[in-house]
Amino acid sequence: MYANRRHVLLGGAALGLAAAAPFAAMAKPVDDPRLSALLDAFVEEMLAQDPETATSIGLDKGPRAALKSRMTDRSAAGRASQIAAYADRAKRLRAIPRDGLSGRDLTTYDTVLYAQDMGAEGGRFAYGRDSANPYIVTQQDGLVVNGGEFLNAQHLIETKADAEAYLARLEGYAAGLDQETARMADGAGRGVIPPDFLLSTAVDQIAALRGQAAGDTRLVTSVAERAKAKGLGDYGPRATAIVADKVFPALDRQLAAVKALQAKATSDAGVWKFPDGADYYRWALKVGTTTERTAADIHQMGLDQGAAIDADMDQILRAQGYTQGSVGERMGALTKDPKFLYPATDQGKADLIAYLNGRIAAIRPFLPKLSKLGLKAPVEVRPVPKEIEAGAGLGYMNFAALDGSRPAIYYVNLRDMANWPRYTLSSLTMHEALPGHAWQGAYLAERHDDIHTISSLVYFNAFIEGWALYAEQLADEVGLYKDDPFGRLGYWQALRFRAARLVVDTGLHDKRWTRDHAIEWMTGVTGRSTAAITSEVDRYCASPGQACGYKVGHTEIVRLREKAKAALGPAFDIRDYNDAVVTTGGAPLTVLATVIDRYIAAKG
Repeated sequence: MYANRRHVLLGGAALGLAAAAPFAAMAKPVDDPRLSALLDAFVEEMLAQDPETATSIGLDKGPRAALKSRMTDRSAAGRASQIAAYADRAKRLRAIPRDGLSGRDLTTYDTVLYAQDMGAEGGRFAYGRDSANPYIVTQQDGLVVNGGEFLNAQHLIETKADAEAYLARLEGYAAGLDQETARMADGAGRGVIPPDFLLSTAVDQIAALRGQAAGDTRLVTSVAERAKAKGLGDYGPRATAIVADKVFPALDRQLAAVKALQAKATSDAGVWKFPDGADYYRWALKVGTTTERTAADIHQMGLDQGAAIDADMDQILRAQGYTQGSVGERMGALTKDPKFLYPATDQGKADLIAYLNGRIAAIRPFLPKLSKLGLKAPVEVRPVPKEIEAGAGLGYMNFAALDGSRPAIYYVNLRDMANWPRYTLSSLTMHEALPGHAWQGAYLAERHDDIHTISSLVYFNAFIEGWALYAEQLADEVGLYKDDPFGRLGYWQALRFRAARLVVDTGLHDKRWTRDHAIEWMTGVTGRSTAAITSEVDRYCASPGQACGYKVGHTEIVRLREKAKAALGPAFDIRDYNDAVVTTGGAPLTVLATVIDRYIAAKG
């Protein structure tokens, strides 16, 4: 899972905000001068309204240094400004004649316009976030679960100005908590209340942070320890005062608000329960898949692909001597087999992290067979911080900063070691690291002279997750599992898992499945642990449609590859095809199809 943990569709912009500074340093590769100037302005606008993204991608320096002291506006007014900006940018972009563009300019134009139109369409729903997260605070959304890791891992501290900016952001963190609390109340007034089981986890997370001494929170220790290491002075007392006097009271207010919502919440898992739930889910599927596929179509796609994958897994299992029971039952037995599990000890967790690093090293020699780009793609593997383990995803990636100040970070959730049989870890690493998310993101960071920076601000779930799932397939095709049948089985289980997501997501939000039924069904067909599947199902409840992007995106990338192979015959080169996909920087699936058509025409 790619995680800009806020799942931004496209960074917001203050309507009509002029470009704050030239962007010539990194926003070069657009031939049409009018389009280039407009996209440069868009970038400045988006960074100005989403300063956390500016920090995440390393663009909060120089003339944008003031952004490093700010947190993103989470208020209702901020959301309204964001929606207005989508419509305004689409209008300004349409003023440039599309028929005068070609090549990469055309791809960039179509990609950005699609994002603006889709974001503006979401403005019909006054609740939630712009990436089809309908709830403001859940086990995976909100400042409590995302803000601390952002400040710790992405807000770099090298100078006193950086440390002072951290303190300013800590005050902004407190204000942001109150903004979230107000928006939760507004959503509840519109009939949008998270399921009770999501709120229960959120209560535990907020209470856990509030239960610490202010000076012991990572919000304080992060700046205190890093500033001290740089010889910048003692920032602990000032940070402690902000947490005690401002953050903790805001946490008290949010905790009370979430507990109040619990009294109104039900266990209904899907967005069908909203007054406009069916329409919202239609939009959520569009956001998640960048297609017009219906819930019924996606549900059937998951059933059909799942059955086909089961047949392939059955062959591997039989070859390894596992013949009794359904595929899901046999995989369930393997999941519990101690010989595949790391012990739930500090040493076991360290060994698992070391194994992941070894898997990254193992795939690197194969990369020249998959791409001509020659990317370095450094990756750092980290366990999910303990304070957010309960609600965090099982594995996710943060892209590298564009300025090289921070590598890609691959997080793995080690709260329950039973979630990670060893045979599952290679495929996970291919997805999150190489040649998956970290590789695709490395193009944006290492080749920023070749692609406009706006591509780093546009997030298309189906492209990013579809590429990462396709990357799992590439690792198998290139021979990574030649002498590792259980690793290959883990790869097929991962595919089965993504097909099951299509069924479960649409089941929850369209067919009115209960949470318990979703967990039981998905555990049965995938063989994954109940704890892992419970975490996954809760994630789908909080982010409708997002889980559908993986298999829909993967299916389309493979379809387009087969189209290119058939059209080009002996002239087809897998490296050229892969690079044609990656060098879009990320595109809606509809736009990707036009890119591959042009690639075929150029090679044919």
